[in-house]
Amino acid sequence: MTFKNKKTRFMLLGVGCVLAGYLLWQSFRPVEIVAVHQRNTYSSVLVKNFPFTKKGKINWWLENKDMLKARYDIPRPASYGGYTIIFWIFGEGYKEEGKYDRLCFDDMKTKINCIDKDSVFRISNSKNRGLTFTFDDGIYRLEGNGSIKKID
Repeated sequence: MTFKNKKTRFMLLGVGCVLAGYLLWQSFRPVEIVAVHQRNTYSSVLVKNFPFTKKGKINWWLENKDMLKARYDIPRPASYGGYTIIFWIFGEGYKEEGKYDRLCFDDMKTKINCIDKDSVFRISNSKNRGLTFTFDDGIYRLEGNGSIKKID
């Protein structure tokens, strides 16, 4: 093996270690709930440092749903039990509506009451489907035995 090959391998190993360290550090940062906005049975939760994986997001919800109910009174189901919670990345903070496709919150009486639409995932509960988790690639349902099954 030549010196150049050893140097390239060493550099790739170094970059891989730095990347792995960064991902590990990101995964251990606690989720920060910046704000919760409620409209009827729909809740928008603005977050920072949310888990990367679908499994991590679902597990976070399952581990923290009681805290969300106690601290923020969400979900607020309709009389028939249905509700929706959408988790949004807070990103660069609140902004004016502007000409971009932004989500604005009527419960804030200021012009700076919008965020960029960058959803993490959606949780819904309905009579027909039960508890579901919606991601970009499909819908997953929490089964009666506690398993998660892709349905769409």
